[in-house]
Amino acid sequence: MPTQVLSPHEISERIRLKARELGFGAVGVAPVRPSAYGDAYTRWIGEGMHGEMAYLAREDAVAKRRDPAVLVPGARSAVVVAIEYYNADADAAAPADPSRGIVARYARNLDYHDLLKERLIALQEWISAELLPVQGRAYVDTGAVLERELAQRAGLGWFGRNTMLIQPRRGSYWFLGTILLDVELAYDAPFAKDHCGTCQACVSACPTGALLGRDAAGAPRMDARRCISYLTIELRGPIPRDLRPLIGNRVYGCDICQEVCPWNSFATPASEEAFLAREGLDGPSLIEWMTMTQEEFSARFKGSPIKRAKRRGLLRNVAVALGNWGSPDAVPALAAALNDEEPLVRGHAAWALGRIPDERPVDALRARLEVEDDEWVISEIKSSLDED
Repeated sequence: MPTQVLSPHEISERIRLKARELGFGAVGVAPVRPSAYGDAYTRWIGEGMHGEMAYLAREDAVAKRRDPAVLVPGARSAVVVAIEYYNADADAAAPADPSRGIVARYARNLDYHDLLKERLIALQEWISAELLPVQGRAYVDTGAVLERELAQRAGLGWFGRNTMLIQPRRGSYWFLGTILLDVELAYDAPFAKDHCGTCQACVSACPTGALLGRDAAGAPRMDARRCISYLTIELRGPIPRDLRPLIGNRVYGCDICQEVCPWNSFATPASEEAFLAREGLDGPSLIEWMTMTQEEFSARFKGSPIKRAKRRGLLRNVAVALGNWGSPDAVPALAAALNDEEPLVRGHAAWALGRIPDERPVDALRARLEVEDDEWVISEIKSSLDED
């Protein structure tokens, strides 16, 4: 139990020091109050831009995002932490090689949720043990919390047009975490200035047109249904045919809107080894991944964020990337995938084969058509044969 009474200012300052001791690169403290973007969020949901992420549209989830005090009754303060995860491509030529896949930087090693949550819980327990008794709850990108708004309110940065939180001269490659507490603390000044200015680099660079600028309240808008991260991770079914060619060789997530941001020229490599790319996740061979069994998938991605897509989702993405490559070298792997147990994989493999200028795909597609019993896969095979 705490042995001395500290002022709110002293408590906040000691929390900041402890957070940095635990490895967080930035920390701020903000008051808990209703979101300034609550109405914008509700309109976004009403327009269906959340796609199939139904958890974002539940009535209780919307209410919690509009006001964190609904999520954690009695919450008065938010401790917001951030930790850098940037890692440069080990092989600078890999992203431009269409035979190799691109994995978003945040997913090239361990799942950040586990590491951050453990440290946030440790921070909350330390506050109760050393400073003052508190009740609250820690969140890392999984609860109904608008983390980036809280981070802006805690002085950590501004909302970029790419929807990311950007810190001056430090960029946007940050994981965020939040502890909602039932005590009044001393607060940091909110980050007031928008340093994006007239820059439209991220909006212009998005291949699928997912970034839509800002709304009347100043919040950046995104149509998640067109975002490559959504298409390759959150979407559980087929990727829309008109968007497949725009994905290129991105097989899990997308960093384009961050890569083109001028502020990320200041990004420095993560100090946490857990966020540096593990072997095989920095420019993997698409052909090799296309042949991955369930057992290989489970072993390879144990503890990785990539497990979220499941094997069928990842191989769907790999098939699309192989189709965009369009090389005859991909035919054997794609032809074998026509016999995969997952219709999602078979259908996208059929689409990819239809984009390869070779006679072998036609033979493989016709052979599969004779035995295929899934109507959607049949439609994909027929479309590919018609386009040949």
